[in-house]
Amino acid sequence: MHPIDFSQYRNDFPILDQKINNKNLIYFDNAASTQKPIQVVNCIVNYYYRTHANVHRGNHYLSQLATSEFEAARKTVQNFINAKYNHEIIFTRGTTESINLLATVFGNSMINESDEIIITQMEHHSNIVPWQMMAESKNAILKVLPINDSGELILDQLDSLINSKTKLLAVTHVSNTLGTINPVKKIIEKAHHFEIPVMVDGAQAIPHLPVDVQQLDCDFYCFSGHKVYGPTGIGVFYGKEQWLDKLPPYHGGGEMIETVTFEKTTFNRLPFKFEAGTPNICDAIAFAEALKYVTFIGLDSIGKHEQMLLRSATSLLSEIEGLKIIGTAGKKSGVVSFIIEGIHSGDIGIILDKMGIAVRTGTHCTEPLMHFYKINGTVRASFALYNTMEEVEIFAEALKKTIKMLR
Repeated sequence: MHPIDFSQYRNDFPILDQKINNKNLIYFDNAASTQKPIQVVNCIVNYYYRTHANVHRGNHYLSQLATSEFEAARKTVQNFINAKYNHEIIFTRGTTESINLLATVFGNSMINESDEIIITQMEHHSNIVPWQMMAESKNAILKVLPINDSGELILDQLDSLINSKTKLLAVTHVSNTLGTINPVKKIIEKAHHFEIPVMVDGAQAIPHLPVDVQQLDCDFYCFSGHKVYGPTGIGVFYGKEQWLDKLPPYHGGGEMIETVTFEKTTFNRLPFKFEAGTPNICDAIAFAEALKYVTFIGLDSIGKHEQMLLRSATSLLSEIEGLKIIGTAGKKSGVVSFIIEGIHSGDIGIILDKMGIAVRTGTHCTEPLMHFYKINGTVRASFALYNTMEEVEIFAEALKKTIKMLR
């Protein structure tokens, strides 16, 4: 089988066909947000031109059509991650809201004073702050599984963190800063041995790796649409049916109710128990279109393409004097973070932008990780299916010019 020519897909992303400061745009900020193919944009336009109405509660044609497409989107997500039931798919605004949802409802119903939650040292702020807030409100304890200098979890220390007070483990599947792909299945098996549920932050895994929540056996999995070529403002909170039945609602209002009186409210069945109010109908449908787009190309093929870009970038950057790559795990996604001795990451980003190259600089919402490495931030280049080897080579040469200018 011949490798896929990924250049054919660039035409699906009109935003890439423009110049920034008279330079061809090179977009290497995909870990923050990917660009959208015309199939997704057209889906949004067509929805508002032909379909829009509120869902579930109307008996007229447009309401039934919108409901049908919205629920078909839920089914697409179910199939994409191989959830057992479509009602295990809860639409949210994104990974951050999904984690806040779990932290709130799990904390309110399952956490008592002195109970413990385990997270890791490489977590995004979205998988730190909600648990801190919950722990403070319940007088619970947050424990942290450390990493080594390569940016890999020190799994040998997990046993010493787990005890009878441990109520949940929350871990990122792929680090947004380091690119580390964590052995989440192994972590889940360990936690389940002690009957501890596990939530996985999959925001950085979904665009790059096939994810099968039944095979992983995770209890909860969270991800965002805009990381995987879909719209902003839409995401997914997956939970096993038995957990979603057990947990209380997150928000109150329309859709999540079965009956309401001034004396008592009874709650709707899954998934509607967790979807109060009018949902983000259009973006859920467009999110499904993005997942179909990725499925058509193939995540395995996308992953191989991105790994090729990562290997090339790592090799070229390693040749640059004074450059240090932060995060050298054996298994990584298409992310390379680095620092340049004596030069602030923000200055590098500004100069690269003048050359038409978009990278991310700073702490990447992982300040505790920066404290571990004793740095104030990195330059991060992150790759997607539409990036090319030529762009990687141009980036490396532009970086050399930038360093020369700033020194």
